[in-house]
Amino acid sequence: MLKVFRSWVDKYFSNEEALLLVVILLSVWVILISLGPIIAPMIAAIIIAFLLQGLVDRMKKWGVPHLPAISIAFAFLIAILAVLILILLPILWQQLIKLLAELPNMFHRIQHDLFLLPEKYPHILTTQQLHDLIDMSNGQASHLGEKLLSASRAGLFVLVAILGYLILVPILVFLFLKDSHLILTWLGRFLPKHRPMMRRVWREMIQQAANYVRGKVIQIFIVIAVSYVLFSVLDLHYAILLAILVGLSVLIPYVGTAAASIPVVMVGFYQWGWSPEFISLSVSFAIMHAVDGYILVPLIFSEAVNLHPVAIILAVLVFGGIWGFWGVFFAIPLATLVKAIIHAWPKSAQVDPQ
Repeated sequence: MLKVFRSWVDKYFSNEEALLLVVILLSVWVILISLGPIIAPMIAAIIIAFLLQGLVDRMKKWGVPHLPAISIAFAFLIAILAVLILILLPILWQQLIKLLAELPNMFHRIQHDLFLLPEKYPHILTTQQLHDLIDMSNGQASHLGEKLLSASRAGLFVLVAILGYLILVPILVFLFLKDSHLILTWLGRFLPKHRPMMRRVWREMIQQAANYVRGKVIQIFIVIAVSYVLFSVLDLHYAILLAILVGLSVLIPYVGTAAASIPVVMVGFYQWGWSPEFISLSVSFAIMHAVDGYILVPLIFSEAVNLHPVAIILAVLVFGGIWGFWGVFFAIPLATLVKAIIHAWPKSAQVDPQ
């Protein structure tokens, strides 16, 4: 048994570059786990700079010099932040407050209609089963209310943190865009000059992560726009709030769509009940998600690496549990990183000549 284990170690872990890559990945993992909240502004700035780098590269191909291209991309970022803070955020806040105020009436309406089900379908659902289900739901709602109350008490600290992000992150984004080549060159000095496996993993990850992240941002904006148009045409309450929620739900593959459908259906049912308007909303919403899943996603992510659905769900659960929102957002690129490392990993003790 010991001989088999030693042979396996010699086969896969005797390459110095492979061991160095393991050490680097473990070091980054430890830093993110232990210092994640502290360096969160820097991580956010790196991600935003990565998103804007494509725009900078495109303008440089058009002949725009480096510094003006960065200035244009940075001005684009500031314009987006200004629209979000000055225009969109107040509207979202008003709709959210109004929605939270109407939640008790909404739940009361749903409970009233649910109690009609045992009379119509006694062989499927009994009154006692429905009471147990409602009691359990009320318990979960109370627990959620306590969490919201705790979060509201810490609102001042959250506001201070947001203000810090709004000042610090744009500055870091500009510096990362301006000196990205210098930073990468400086980091490369600590690595061996001959690193073919690392170069292959880096090239594949940069390409796939760029395709995925930019495609995901495009998908989010398209879904938000289409959802808002749909909800506005049907005159659904809280159209902007629900449209943004539906757009952000595409960050979580498979599960996000189902989760975002619940508030849309609840608001629609509370507004119209069992009516042609509610049926129109349900059918249109289902068609929109079908178009998104079967047409938009293959069109946008045609250059992305295909991953098995089980691998995608596992990546969302693991990385989302570790890094929260950004872990969910980058779950597929991180899964692609694991896949690239496995493919590039040396299969023997012999150093890759490439």
